[in-house]
Amino acid sequence: MSTVISGPTQAAGAPLTSNAVFLIVNVTPSGVDTVRETLTGLADTMKAITFRFPDAGLTCTVGIGTRVWTSLVGTARPKELREFTPVAGATHSAPATDGDLLFHIRAERADVCFFFETRLLDALGDAVTVVDETVGFRSFDRRDLLGFVDGTANPVGPEVDEAVLVGDEDPAHRGGTYVVTQKYVHAMSAWNALPADTQEMILGRSKVDNIELDDAAEGHQQSHKSLATIEDDDGTEHDIIRDNMPFGSPGAGEFGTYFLGYSRHLWVIQRMLERMFIGEPAGMHDRLLDFSTALTGSVFFAPSAGELASAHAPEASRTAS
Repeated sequence: MSTVISGPTQAAGAPLTSNAVFLIVNVTPSGVDTVRETLTGLADTMKAITFRFPDAGLTCTVGIGTRVWTSLVGTARPKELREFTPVAGATHSAPATDGDLLFHIRAERADVCFFFETRLLDALGDAVTVVDETVGFRSFDRRDLLGFVDGTANPVGPEVDEAVLVGDEDPAHRGGTYVVTQKYVHAMSAWNALPADTQEMILGRSKVDNIELDDAAEGHQQSHKSLATIEDDDGTEHDIIRDNMPFGSPGAGEFGTYFLGYSRHLWVIQRMLERMFIGEPAGMHDRLLDFSTALTGSVFFAPSAGELASAHAPEASRTAS
């Protein structure tokens, strides 16, 4: 199984960067051919830009939604690919929102992200409509705007492929990965009014030195860290890659975190959200949600670079034409 960081496209496991753009678009009814042509030529476009800016660490991972998968890629959908399933707890909810394609653009330079996104949207033209565009940035030593280090639990080294890449369970889409995105906004005044030790109990980590705190006893309120740790029925823990980024506009009073998770199995992130929003046990939701509101929710599948480059019209369409 090849690594997810082998090139500038479909680089789910690439190192965290200083800048990112999360671009979600819908494909127009007449835009499928243009979009497919753009996606299959993406690697060449990336090569030209990375040649000019070799130290920028530019990558772009494309996620494709279930509605347009067959028409764009020409193959059967990945086994777990579906629309985002909303999660409704007693107090908080994770909504589902629109989106056919995700472009996860990352680089060490904001101008390179901007330049590539401009080229990309020029190529797509009126074949797509923009649903959401969020620009993220690195905050201090990879801290979110709540003041805690984010992404600490990400797998590293050889563990990355095992956690993220689809394998023999779906051989037609081996090397791809499921992607879930959510956009959260934070009630910063209320959060900042909490004592630091209360914030630490909610997150499950110390704020200054990022040390894990002990889990609460079974049946008691669990921390965000504990609720986001997923084990299967055999007790095996399943990791994901979180490539979250802070975003915001102080002038508009907007402070947020863009959650983006890559996973080999979509059910892992689904169970994580259920534990957060419904609670474990039910009724004891993640207290972080009292200060963080989910605005969006989308699911995509990021095929391997090879599968993306070989996308074609479905057989029925080719026969009809």
